[in-house]
Amino acid sequence: MILINLLPHREVARKQRQDIFNVSLGIAALVGGLLAGIIFLWYQAQIAGQESKNRLLQTEITLFDKQIKDIAVLEREITALRARQQAVEDLQEDRNMPVHLLAELVKQLPDGVYITAMRQSSQSVTLQGVAQSNERVSELLRNLGNNTPWFSRPELIEIVAGTVALAPKEQRRVANFTIRVTLIRASEAETQQAEAAAAATLLAKP
Repeated sequence: MILINLLPHREVARKQRQDIFNVSLGIAALVGGLLAGIIFLWYQAQIAGQESKNRLLQTEITLFDKQIKDIAVLEREITALRARQQAVEDLQEDRNMPVHLLAELVKQLPDGVYITAMRQSSQSVTLQGVAQSNERVSELLRNLGNNTPWFSRPELIEIVAGTVALAPKEQRRVANFTIRVTLIRASEAETQQAEAAAAATLLAKP
């Protein structure tokens, strides 16, 4: 027996293919929507986490900024305290400076040199005196510059020829001089002495 299909099979096949395509398109759209939703939610979670970290970092930064300001205030206070401590130590050392000045001048004055006036301003000392000759003044300058740790940078301000009466009819030519020299504090003198001793020890080693 022969069966003959009289229905429009082409249209039926086309409709089936269209239905399958529509179903596939719907499924693809649904899957795409789900993936997009999942990706969106993942990014939102990442953004929320990063924002939470940013807030935590900002809080820590604010705390650190406050600590830095506190540290800066403490450093200023420490610097001020050290400056006051140094000022007190300098005053204590300066009390003994006239003693060192007079004791060292006695050692360093050559024969034939006499001090007639002396003025001290902080660590600067101005000496006025009389010497038998210019050579004596030069010797005094060398002594003050090289032979003592208590003086530094001696400077000849003025030297003027003069005379002094030894007897009613006897006069001698002399040199009137003015010298400025820096007086070294005890702590600085001790440091220089220690450095000089260390240098001498190094030079003495074979």
